[in-house]
Amino acid sequence: MTERKPIGVSFETWIDRQIREATERGEFDDLPGAGKPIPGGGKQDGEMWWIKRKMREENLSFPLPGTLALRKDAEDSRTAAVGAHTEAEARKIIEELNGRICDAHGKPLSGPPVFQPTLDVEEVLTEWRERHPVEGLPASPEPPPRKRRSFFRRGKG
Repeated sequence: MTERKPIGVSFETWIDRQIREATERGEFDDLPGAGKPIPGGGKQDGEMWWIKRKMREENLSFPLPGTLALRKDAEDSRTAAVGAHTEAEARKIIEELNGRICDAHGKPLSGPPVFQPTLDVEEVLTEWRERHPVEGLPASPEPPPRKRRSFFRRGKG
């Protein structure tokens, strides 16, 4: 606004006059979206329609509470580690994640009470090795499955 509303003039006529003068000066020419229909046809998708649209336009994900965000981060990090190019890179990803999980255990996080255990680095690296076999070396055969003895025969040598 460039000036204060004069005394005795209604807001409606004062605003209408400012819009008309700005239009005459050409201040509304070349605005983005000029002459195009309103996105969504003017329909609103609920209370937070504008937030949802902005998040979609900015390619953002919905913010999760701290505990759930940590769980999602653990899943994403495990997937990234298994798909890493080198074993050292996979180890680094899991160790960084475990550090964040240990830090989170020491402070309260928002959201539902979800305990996220640290990931076993060797377990993830074993999975990484299975997906990235070394060329030229024969794959090690799997050991035969152990025969389990029944509960009642375990004590009888």
